[in-house]
Amino acid sequence: MATNSGEPRRSSRLLSNAQIVFSAIIAISLLLAISFSGRIAAGRKMETERDKLVDTIGTLSAQATALKGEYSYIQSDQFLDGWARGEGKMIKPNEVLVIPVPGRITPQPTPTPFRLDPAAQPAPPNDTWALWWQLFFDGPLPG
Repeated sequence: MATNSGEPRRSSRLLSNAQIVFSAIIAISLLLAISFSGRIAAGRKMETERDKLVDTIGTLSAQATALKGEYSYIQSDQFLDGWARGEGKMIKPNEVLVIPVPGRITPQPTPTPFRLDPAAQPAPPNDTWALWWQLFFDGPLPG
């Protein structure tokens, strides 16, 4: 048997420099891929929230426009005149206020409600366990 006396013995299991660099590149690539996928998911969530906010802004701006129109109508003389003549029952000079009075209404007979005589009704059983039996088993007592 020949042995190398001065040289240390190299194991076949030692990694070469190229293998170490390749492993490091793969590890870094995996970390970057995981980080990138997390950012994509967060971006999608932000997009859906942004879309909801844009819809809400559109709805609120339409409501604001409608309220501005209603406010300008309420501030106008046309609204004031309509309210004064309608609900306010006010008149302008040289006008006569006419309030219609309903005519005679023939009273309609009201039907009397049907009432059961409490004495004619059968008395409920006094045994509460019998009542519970009927509620749980949906049937009469045995025997």
